[in-house]
Amino acid sequence: MKKTRLLAATAVASVAILALAGCVQSSAATSLDTDGSADQALTVLISGGENIQALWEDHLIPAFEEENPGYTVAVNLDLHGEHDAQTMAKLTSATQQEKDPGFDLVDGGFVPMAAEAGLLTPMTADEIPAFNDIPGDVVEAGGAGGIAYRGSVVLLAYDTATIPTPPKTLDELLAWIEANPGEFTYNSPKSGGSGSAFVATVLDKYVSEDARAKMTVGYEKELESEWTEGFETLRSLNPYIYQNGFYPNGNQQTLDLLASGEISMAPVWSDMFISGKKNGAIGESVNYTQIADPSFTGSAAYLGVPAASPRQEGALKLANFVLTPDAQEMIVNEIAGFPAISLDLLSADIQNEFEDADTGNLRKGYFSQMGSDLSNLWDQEVPGQ
Repeated sequence: MKKTRLLAATAVASVAILALAGCVQSSAATSLDTDGSADQALTVLISGGENIQALWEDHLIPAFEEENPGYTVAVNLDLHGEHDAQTMAKLTSATQQEKDPGFDLVDGGFVPMAAEAGLLTPMTADEIPAFNDIPGDVVEAGGAGGIAYRGSVVLLAYDTATIPTPPKTLDELLAWIEANPGEFTYNSPKSGGSGSAFVATVLDKYVSEDARAKMTVGYEKELESEWTEGFETLRSLNPYIYQNGFYPNGNQQTLDLLASGEISMAPVWSDMFISGKKNGAIGESVNYTQIADPSFTGSAAYLGVPAASPRQEGALKLANFVLTPDAQEMIVNEIAGFPAISLDLLSADIQNEFEDADTGNLRKGYFSQMGSDLSNLWDQEVPGQ
């Protein structure tokens, strides 16, 4: 990301921006102020949950508007990304027809896909200086337009009252599960990402590096044969899982079993765990660590500036604001997200909060269709077998 990457669509975007700069103001003049403030009226499209909406509306936007007088920011929420396909179609049409898409910053899981399609303005450290403080592989995973601004990862949570020294590697974890029957479980992959991450990590123990690289970026069904040994390992764990093979339905049910003391260890999402600690739902004795060789998977959340938006300057200003230390601390405090920038830039309290977490380690999960196959195969091959 150190060099500007020009896609074919960039030329289209440039034409769109120039054309819109000349015609959009006049065509919409009846609804815009005559002092040019229209260029400072921004819209963020959120493809996500109500917690992300609250983060923007109650924290990020008020702080941005206070720091940048004259700017206003509205939110358009697509709850849980139900209309992502339509949004992609709208972005494609806007770019091709050189029309304003109606939003200036996108926050959603499809951002890397939109970047790959050339629908976003390419970004480098020249436009986003904070890229210098974000792990290079995380930046690269966003494509030539994705702007990583927060993350989450699956952690290994455990009760320190009974486990003073937790496993540090996957092999140690598997050995611990067998040595402590009934004290560990994970939710079914279809019901939540924490269980899916555990399953994928066990499979990855046996998958070649080259095969996994292909399986994280595309649908490679013929490579699923490399999962065979991993599924055998997962099946062999059944007698040692909580209640001889009880797999919770969802991330929260897994966390509830841990919080209630029914189990002593489980894979959990970082944001859910940290939020539970803050609100008292998870007791003081429960802590977390991260395993290695391989680590659990994680993911970054990305912003993107539509190439067809005529408000490029304002959108870029807003994106850069979200990566400032103050805004990053809001993300940590409000939704327990991993900060995108280096912990060294944040307060001592937040550094202490993440002292046992490698916030730069967000190992990619499988491509969406591969993940769907993984869940289906787990259903067939693991429970009750």
